This record gives sequence, structure tokens and C-alpha cells, in this order.
Amino acid sequence: MVSDLAGARAELAALCARGLTWHPDFPRFRADAAATRPAAVLVLFGVLDALPSQAGGDDRPALDGSGEAAVARELDVLLLRRAATLGSHPGQIAFPGGRIEASDDGPIAGALREAAEETGVDPDGIEPLGTLPPMPVPVSNHLVTPVPAWWTRPSQVAAVDHDESVEVFRVPVADLLDPANRGNTQMTYEGRVYRGPAFTVGGRVVWGFTALVLSRMFDELGWAVPWNEERIVERDDLDR
Repeated sequence: MVSDLAGARAELAALCARGLTWHPDFPRFRADAAATRPAAVLVLFGVLDALPSQAGGDDRPALDGSGEAAVARELDVLLLRRAATLGSHPGQIAFPGGRIEASDDGPIAGALREAAEETGVDPDGIEPLGTLPPMPVPVSNHLVTPVPAWWTRPSQVAAVDHDESVEVFRVPVADLLDPANRGNTQMTYEGRVYRGPAFTVGGRVVWGFTALVLSRMFDELGWAVPWNEERIVERDDLDR
């Protein structure tokens, strides 16, 4: 567990250096690799504003089994909600990001460009820490590279294009780690039911690709707090 911001940044960088494997039960691509579309998302951590986490119920951060703070209360991650009119993943909570263009110099450049276009974040105030292995997303036929990064100089963010996203917001990592805010959702793909991690914070449900990335990162970083894996969470994108 890490309770200071400098330690969190160092552990994120170390995770990028050593890598990880994704959930073995996650659907794999069955299409020709040449038909998949490369994409990248920015997993941006840092102190995004002065509001503290409410994890623990009385302004306390989530705790590990020893009673120590899992992460610094100020540590946040940047997320957005996709527009309900989009053809893929409508209404879902997501990281800023999108397809990698031919003009992008790899996934880091693509993630920074897309994040700036979607949220107005200033790329000059962002320190990319590396990349994680690409993850297949069969429902939209993308191969997505997560790009963990650190916000060195926070800038104003908002939903720039409402045809793409309808809100941009920060989520305290301690709130995501709070066992009361964790559960699983279920989805059906090609006739098979899959169960995946979910987070319920601020009246929102984070699930799918975004929750899977966060959950695996938290596990690998040693930040995760034991939670009830039998709890089923209803998605909140279906009525939007």
C-alpha cells in the first residue's frame, strides 16, 4: 500500500515498466488482426482538484487489511461519460482516448491528442509514465493501449464536444477502492455471459473496459482492498 503521492507515481511507473496480463476470461478477438483498429486511452492520475475523497464514510481514505491508508486521499483519476448517441459504448464511463491516427507517433501521442480534444486538458502538464499491454475490445473491434500518466500541472477540463462526451470529472482513487463501492456487472457476448468488475461512485457506475483496467491495475499495484465479489451492480448506461 502507498499513502503518499510521490509513492503512487513511482509505483505506477514501475507497473508500466514490468507490465501485466489482463483478465483471462475477457473475450478475445476472433477477427483477423489486420481488421482490428488500434486505439489508446489516457489513464491520468494526480491531484485534479482540492476536494477530498469521501471513502470510509467520514472523510477517511479506504483502508487495507492492516488499517493503513490504501492510497493518498488526494489521488484522483480522470474519467468522462461517452455520449448516448455514439455507435459504440454509448453512455459508458470511459477514459479519454480513441483511435490512433496515422499522424500520431504511437499510442502515447494518440492518447494525449485524443484527451486534449475530448477534455481540453493541456498535454504540456501531463507526464506519460509508459504504456500497458494492449487489450482487445471485441464489441467495437479495437485493440486498446492504456497509457498511465501523471498530472504535473493541472488544467481546466470539460466536455469539449458533446457529440462525443457529455461530462468530464475526477474520481478519487480511494473512493474506487472503498469496498462499499465495488461489485461486478454481467454482460453477454456471442451467447456467453461474462462477469467483470464495476465501481459505483458519485451516482455513476464504472464498468466494462474502464473498470477492468482500473481493477487489474489496483490489484497489480497492491492498492486493492478486499471486497464482496458476489455483489452484482446494475449498469447505468442502459437508460440513457
